[in-house]
Amino acid sequence: MSSVSDLTARARIRDAALARFGADGVAGTSVRAVAGDAGVSPGLVLHHFGSKDGLRQACDDHVLDSIRSGSGEGTDALAEVLHAATPVRRYLARAFLEGTSGVSALFTEIVERTEAWLAEGENQGWVRSTDDSRARAVVYVSWLLAPLVLGDHVGRLLGGDPAETATAVRGATAGLEMLTHGLFADDRWLSAYATIDDTERSK
Repeated sequence: MSSVSDLTARARIRDAALARFGADGVAGTSVRAVAGDAGVSPGLVLHHFGSKDGLRQACDDHVLDSIRSGSGEGTDALAEVLHAATPVRRYLARAFLEGTSGVSALFTEIVERTEAWLAEGENQGWVRSTDDSRARAVVYVSWLLAPLVLGDHVGRLLGGDPAETATAVRGATAGLEMLTHGLFADDRWLSAYATIDDTERSK
């Protein structure tokens, strides 16, 4: 059985990897660098995780668990991303850019939880109905996660790191304001895209 010190060292290494992967990416991070950040030997990193890929998988699992732990019935999974610690949001941003295997499952889970949350909102009357609930959930998730992926550009114009809570909430608030109150005063753009869709379907 693992001792308490072993478990503490494992968590410390994982947290160091989470921060380092978020800053430099998986490809740009060495086991030695993570070990230095965690104050342990490279051998101990490999003892706990087997390889750098095993360490990355542990980070993916930790991020998933962080989101799941706060996402109960009727909870917006994206809100859990906003509530997560800054290193988790930075890790997510880098993972989405690099396309790690775990992030594909994470994105799917966020979309599925969001789709269920919006469907519940329809049943309760605080979400408008749609003919394509999956597309709505995918677009909603993509829209609110975009500031993380476009971090440098968004941060330059909003004056802060989108992985930091204040900037993340500022961006999410602007998006939710548009979703709640609307952006366009008439339906010209919706009608234009509906026409394109009808044309494509008729081909």
